[in-house]
Amino acid sequence: MHMPQLERYWTVADLEDLPDDGNRYEVIDGELFVTPAPALKHQEAAFQLGRVLADFLERQHVGHAFIAPGDIIFSPKRGVQPDIFVTPLFNGRRPERFADVGHLLLAVEVLSPSTARADRVSKRRLYREEQVDEYWIVDLDARTIERSTPVDARVDVLADTLQWTPNGAAESLTIDLVAYFRRVLDD
Repeated sequence: MHMPQLERYWTVADLEDLPDDGNRYEVIDGELFVTPAPALKHQEAAFQLGRVLADFLERQHVGHAFIAPGDIIFSPKRGVQPDIFVTPLFNGRRPERFADVGHLLLAVEVLSPSTARADRVSKRRLYREEQVDEYWIVDLDARTIERSTPVDARVDVLADTLQWTPNGAAESLTIDLVAYFRRVLDD
């Protein structure tokens, strides 16, 4: 005979009690998500895209790109760590805390088998509800980026070119996705 599992409603405050064991702990609407340390290809994908975003944002001076780990706390029941995220500037400078800006221009997750459900369902819903301007999912297997926004329920699946124009930018960032995936996947 087994004991029934008790449902627990997790909060961001509960994360402080969890071990520093290399896993990523996130809370979305009371549900705990635990993700193991990412693979090297995952990290390469985040690094390469983060570098492109950082270079663009430095020229446009409309935001700042960060790479995980970094806590994005929307509320006591919603705390995540996107692989890459872009915040608006705070008084013309990069913010020191998410609380300084409270908004994301962009959140990016690099898909892995252990995160697919959370990235495509829970986080997509979270980022829409929190009015994150754009949410991208990098799918290394399909060599695509899925883009969604809070104003449109459709998901755009991009394989050739991605164009991004954050609020306040004088020009758009254009990413050649074929070249990006070739560089990340080393082929």
